[in-house]
Parts: sequence; C-alpha cells; structure tokens
Amino acid sequence: MDVRMDLAQIRISESHDQQVIVLRERNGPRLLQIVIGLTEALAIDRRVKGVQLQRPMTHDLLANVIDALGGELEKIVVNSLHEHTFYAKLVIRHNGTLIEVDSRPSDAIALGVAGDVPLYVAEQVLDEAGTQ
Repeated sequence: MDVRMDLAQIRISESHDQQVIVLRERNGPRLLQIVIGLTEALAIDRRVKGVQLQRPMTHDLLANVIDALGGELEKIVVNSLHEHTFYAKLVIRHNGTLIEVDSRPSDAIALGVAGDVPLYVAEQVLDEAGTQ
C-alpha cells in the first residue's frame, strides 16, 4: 500500500555535499528523510518557489516532453529502499494507459512539485526508514 505524503522541508547547506528533503505523511505523524545532492535540492527549491530560468532545466524539459507526447504525470511513488538508496517511479498516464518510469526520488519530486503531482511512499519503505 502507498501512503500519501507532502514535501515538508528542503534542507540546503552549501557547506555539505548531502542535502535532505523531508516528506511528511498527509494526515499522519510519519516523516521520511531522503539525502540528495546540492544540485537536486536547488532544483526542487527553485520549482517550489516558481523561479523561472531563461532556458529550461532538465526537469522542465522532461515535463515539456511528457506534455508534448500527450502524457500526464499522474503520481510519484518512492517505492523501494535498497542498501541505503531510495528508488522512485513516475506514473504517467498516456492514452488511458499507465506507464511507470524508474527515477531517482529527487528528480521525481523536482518534476512533480511544480505541477502539484501527488506524492506517495510505499508502506514498507516508511516501515524501514520513516520516523515520527
């Protein structure tokens, strides 16, 4: 079962290589912290704040490609954790069919956050890595 989550916080420290995004269970107490790189953290922060750059960045490009091909990003799911590495998938609806695309959680969140795309975490991932 997948649990609906919200992006609660982006912790950016330019003096460290590892940044943290915090996901909070919607209507619940659990949190999930995911360590990401500085570039990814800045991309998520930029998209949350609606900052437009002169040319499209990678996440903007992917959103444009999905749209141009007639698809819609339906949801993001952080679906797995192996050896301290989180995995996610993009769930894209195209012509009535759901297509799942493997993704890093940071890329998926950066892509989805600008479009208010629902974010989920698999229950087993929360059981293993979540906190309260």
